[in-house]
Amino acid sequence: MGSARVPLIEPGTDPMLTALERKIVESRGRVSPLYQALLNSVPIAEGWEALLTAVRTKTSLRPDLRELVILRVAVLNRASFEFAAHVPHARQAGLTQAKIDGVKTTRASPPFDDLEQLMLAYTDAVTHDIDVSDSLFEHLARRFDAKAIVELTATIAAYNMVSRFLVALRIGLEPARAS
Repeated sequence: MGSARVPLIEPGTDPMLTALERKIVESRGRVSPLYQALLNSVPIAEGWEALLTAVRTKTSLRPDLRELVILRVAVLNRASFEFAAHVPHARQAGLTQAKIDGVKTTRASPPFDDLEQLMLAYTDAVTHDIDVSDSLFEHLARRFDAKAIVELTATIAAYNMVSRFLVALRIGLEPARAS
């Protein structure tokens, strides 16, 4: 795959970035290659951090469902770095290895229950089709209120942004392939 297409800013090398790097470490545990690329633009890095922190830690979406859709977006967009980064989060949220592996190939049961299949179908539609069919949306609206639908859609959209950024700038590992 080659190296990243933009410089990866090494943490601690620019005193102007110290406060932002500290904030990233506090919320992420480290300054990953993704954030090293983002540090090329302080306003983008700051906004990105605020948005992704809200998506990952301030919504009411169940953690297992959140991680399921994040993994699926990563697979659909061939963002293996993002997939690998979220496997530990998925395990911590209670996703089984069968479900983690399953997002690479299928959304049928087993291993997915009806709600998970719906989440994956919605993720596929938002990611690939962009325009979600009325029938799929009506099915979703029977299961979730407006707040949950907004949070779910924002999660899918945000992780489409993450994975497309990673892939376009060649940050991380070789891309995964969706089947």
